[in-house]
Formats: sequence, C-alpha cells, structure tokens
Amino acid sequence: MTLSMYQASVPVFVRALGNLAHVLKKGELHAKSKNVSDEVLLQTRLIPDMLPLIKQIQIACDMATRGTARLAGAEPQSFEDNEATLEQAYSRIERSIEYIKSFKPEQIDGSETRAIHLKMRNGEMHFEGQAYLLHFTIPNLFFHCTTAYDILRQAGTDIGKTDFIGNA
Repeated sequence: MTLSMYQASVPVFVRALGNLAHVLKKGELHAKSKNVSDEVLLQTRLIPDMLPLIKQIQIACDMATRGTARLAGAEPQSFEDNEATLEQAYSRIERSIEYIKSFKPEQIDGSETRAIHLKMRNGEMHFEGQAYLLHFTIPNLFFHCTTAYDILRQAGTDIGKTDFIGNA
C-alpha cells in the first residue's frame, strides 16, 4: 500500500494545527488563572532573539496553508499577520484548517515531482513536490508548533506530549 501526497500532507497539517489550538487553549486557561493578558501571553518568547508565540502560530499556519496550495499547484492564499488577541489567533488557526480542507486529493496527489520555487530572504529555493513536503514544509510546521508548545510549557501551562500529538 502506498501513501499518497494528499494523505501525507492535508491530514497531517489539519491535525498539527488542531493540536496547536488545543495547547493554546490550555495556555489561555493557565494565563487567565494567573491574570496574564492575551497580549503578554502572545508576546512571550523562549529567549530574546526568538520569535514570540503569536509569530510561531502565524508561521505554523502559513507553512500548512502555503504548503497545501503549492502542492496543489495553486497560488497560496495570503493571511495578514495582525492577530493581537487569543480569539484572533484561534480564528487564524480555524481559517487555515478550513482552507487546507478545501483542497481535494486529486489536486495534490501526483505532485511528487511538481516544481516548487520559493523566494526567500536568502535567495531562491527549488524543490520537487515530495522533497518540498518531506524536507521543508513538514519540518518547518512541526518546528513552529513545537516552539509554540515550548513557550506555553515554559510559561507554566500544564501540557504534555499527548496534548501536542493528540489522540489517534
């Protein structure tokens, strides 16, 4: 049995973002119990030169939405990075999940060799679809989800591995 590009992307992205919303909800409850504002929580970072929680959420959402669109050969939808409250952060995650779910398997399956070109700050990157998914999109998505988890954990939120990976 083979694993299709759709199966290796869309369900993985949806689950990762759903679990991100779950740990964020637990972080919100902890913050509220300590009288920590949304703004303070969303601007929390592990160390001064790392991006804050809200940016980790935004990038995780962007990796999943843009990754899905590029695998489908579509122009990625752009989301403005203007979330300042937890409600807006949840909305960003929900909109991202809805967008990802709007793609059908036939749009993504067969994209293993699709040429994908990215313009980055440090120049251009060129991939074929499978390498883009496995070596760029998935690692970046989980890096930012993990960093968001770590920020919430460091802030005192009572979360563990099962909160991060969810229930099978």
